[in-house]
Amino acid sequence: MDNVKYRLNDPRLAPRRTKLEIPGWSGERNPRTDGSHEQVWHCVPFSEGAQYGIELFYPYDFELRVSTVDGKLTLSADWGDPPASGAAWPPFRNFGDSFYTYQILLDLKGPKGFAIRTEPHPRFYTDRTDTVPVAVPALIRNWWPMLFFCVFKSPAEGRTHIFRPGEPFAQVIVIPEEANFALEPMGEEEAAERELQSRRIHASRPTLAKGTEWTSSTDTVFDGTYRHLHRAAKDKARQS
Repeated sequence: MDNVKYRLNDPRLAPRRTKLEIPGWSGERNPRTDGSHEQVWHCVPFSEGAQYGIELFYPYDFELRVSTVDGKLTLSADWGDPPASGAAWPPFRNFGDSFYTYQILLDLKGPKGFAIRTEPHPRFYTDRTDTVPVAVPALIRNWWPMLFFCVFKSPAEGRTHIFRPGEPFAQVIVIPEEANFALEPMGEEEAAERELQSRRIHASRPTLAKGTEWTSSTDTVFDGTYRHLHRAAKDKARQS
C-alpha cells in the first residue's frame, strides 16, 4: 500500500479519505426499494468516484461568504486578528475577480511518480443551492515541498459560495505525474470481444438482477446488475 503524507501548521487542516455523508450531501438513507427517491449513493460508480480522493475541510470557526456583485468579487468573513504564526491573513484573496485563492498551508506528498490534483468536492455535484465552492483543477508535482494554495472559480453574478466551519470544500486525488497514454480506436477483434461481452451481460441481466429490481419515486427502474458484477470482479482480483 502506498502512503500519502501530509504536513500542516494547524491540526484543524488535517485531511482524510473522502467519505459519503448519509444523511448529508450524498443523500438520505433511502433503501433500494419501490417508491424510494433516487440517491447518488445508490450508484456504485458515483460512490466509488466520490470516495476515491482526500477531502479538505474549512478550519475556521466563522463562515466565509464569497459573492459577485456588479462584476466585483467580495469576500465577507469576521477574520479577527491575524494568527501568531505570521501566516498570510486573511488567507483568502481575490484573484482577478473571476477567481479567488486560499492559502491553505497544507503540504501533501504522494508516492514517487505521483502528483496531487485538486478538484471540486463531490458534494458540489449534489448541491441544489449553488453555494458549494468550486475548486479549480490543478496538478501539484511531487517535488514541490511548499505549503500550497487552492484556486476557486468565483460565483456567478448574484450568487454566493459559502465556507462553513468543519465543512469539506475541495477534494484532492493522487494520480500519476505523467499521463503516459494515447488514444486509439479498438482493433476489430477487441471491439468484437467487447460487444460480445456486452451482449452476454444484457442477455443475463434478468438472472443477474433477480431480486434487486426496484422502481423509484420518479418511475425510474433500477437493478443490481452492475453491483453484482462489481462485487464479483473485486473478489476475483483479491484471489488472484
